[in-house]
Amino acid sequence: MGEEEQQKPILVNEENVETTANGGGDDGFSWPVLRFDVPPNRTYHFHHQFKNGSNPNNFLKGVKWSPDGSCFLTSSEDNTLRIFNLPDNMDGTDADACLSTADEDSYLANLVVNEGESVYDYCWYPYMSASDPTTCVFATTTRDHPIHLWDATSGQLRCTYRAYDAMDEITAAFSVAFNNSGTKVFGGYNKSIRVFDLHRPGRDFEQYSTTQGNKEGQSGIISAIAFCPTHTGMLATGSYCQTTAIYAEDNMELLYVLHGQEGGVTHVQFSKDGNYLYTGGRKDPYILCWDIRNTAGIVYKLYRSSENTNQRILFDIEPCGRHLGTGGQDGQVHIYDLQTGQWVASYQAASDTVNGFSFHPFLPMSATSSGHRRFGTPDDCDESDEHYSLSCEDNCVSVWSFHCASMSENAANFVWEDSNIQTEHEDIQQDP
Repeated sequence: MGEEEQQKPILVNEENVETTANGGGDDGFSWPVLRFDVPPNRTYHFHHQFKNGSNPNNFLKGVKWSPDGSCFLTSSEDNTLRIFNLPDNMDGTDADACLSTADEDSYLANLVVNEGESVYDYCWYPYMSASDPTTCVFATTTRDHPIHLWDATSGQLRCTYRAYDAMDEITAAFSVAFNNSGTKVFGGYNKSIRVFDLHRPGRDFEQYSTTQGNKEGQSGIISAIAFCPTHTGMLATGSYCQTTAIYAEDNMELLYVLHGQEGGVTHVQFSKDGNYLYTGGRKDPYILCWDIRNTAGIVYKLYRSSENTNQRILFDIEPCGRHLGTGGQDGQVHIYDLQTGQWVASYQAASDTVNGFSFHPFLPMSATSSGHRRFGTPDDCDESDEHYSLSCEDNCVSVWSFHCASMSENAANFVWEDSNIQTEHEDIQQDP
C-alpha cells in the first residue's frame, strides 16, 4: 500500500463541528477592541532559526495562527514548516513580559517539518484544537508532490491526497484549503479544482474544470482558495490570469468571475459577514474589495507597497471583522477600516518585505513574517557580503501585542458592531 494508506485521519464528528461552528456555547465572550492609534509592542521575535548555512538566500514565506490560537505555523524557502506554541502564561495583556534582546530568538520552534520541495501553500484544519490531538493537523502542497496532511503534535505524515494528470503522473496542487465543515480538501490546479474526501486519502477525487466553452470561466493556475465563513456554501478562487471566481460548493457551479486585478491573484478572503470579498495579487499595489451581492464594480481599493514583487503577500481581517491588516515591501503593516475603506494606522514590522500578517483568533495579538529572495552569484559572495548578511530585522517572524480599549469603550463598540453586523459597508455602497 502507498504512503497515503498509512493512517486515515480521524478528526471531529458532525456533532462537534456543529457545536464549534456555533461558537461552542460561549455567549459571554466579546472580541477585544484593538487600539491601532497606539503602536503595538513586539512580544516575541524569531530570526536565528531561519538562518541556513547551505542556503544563505532562505527567507520566510508566510505565517498563520492556528484556529484555536495556541500556536502559529510558518513556511520558509528552505522547504521547512515550523510550529511555535504560544506560551501558556501569555494572554496578550502583558506585552513586555517576554521580550528578548533583538539578537536572539524568544524560544525554539516546537515542531519542524521538512518537505521535499518548495512549499506552494498550507492551511490549518478549521476545527483544530490543542486539547484534541486528533484534530491537530495541517495540510501542505509542494512542488511535484501530492497534498500532505501532517500531524501538528508529532510531525508525522498522517496521509496524502494524490492527483494524477492525463499521463497518470502525480501533479501538484498550487493552493489548498479545507471546506467549512472540515470534511473535504480542495486543491487548486491548472484550469481545474480537485476535491478530496478528508477521510479517504489516496487518489480518489472529484475534478471540476474552471474553464468553459464560452470563455466565461476561469483559466490559468488556481493560486488561492477561500470559503465564505457564514456557511452559505460559496467559495472563491484566485487565478494567476488575474481573475477571481465564486462558486457554489455543492455542485461547483460558477456564479461570478471578477476582473480588475493588475497582477495574478495570490490571496482571497471573505469578510466576516460573508458579503464582501477581498483579493490581492502579485505586482499589484491594491487589495480590491468586492460586494458579492453586486459584482458590477469594485467597492474600494486598499493600497499596499507590492507593485514590484512577485511574492505572495498575505493579509488578514481581525476577528470582529472591522479592520484589515496587510504587509508590503516597505516593511510596514498597514491597517484599514473596512467600514470606510480608509487607512487607519501603520507600524514598522521589519526592515524587509512583510509577506505575512495574521491576527490572533481571539487575543489582541498578531504575527508577521518578513523576507524576500535575493538574487546574486554565490561564487562571488561570501557570508560577510552585505547582500547576504541579513540582520535580525530582515528575515524574521514577530508576534505583536496591541493595546485594547477600556471596558466601557469595548462594551460600546461591541454593541455597535452587533447592531451593524448584517449591514457592514452599507455607508459605502448600497444594494441596487
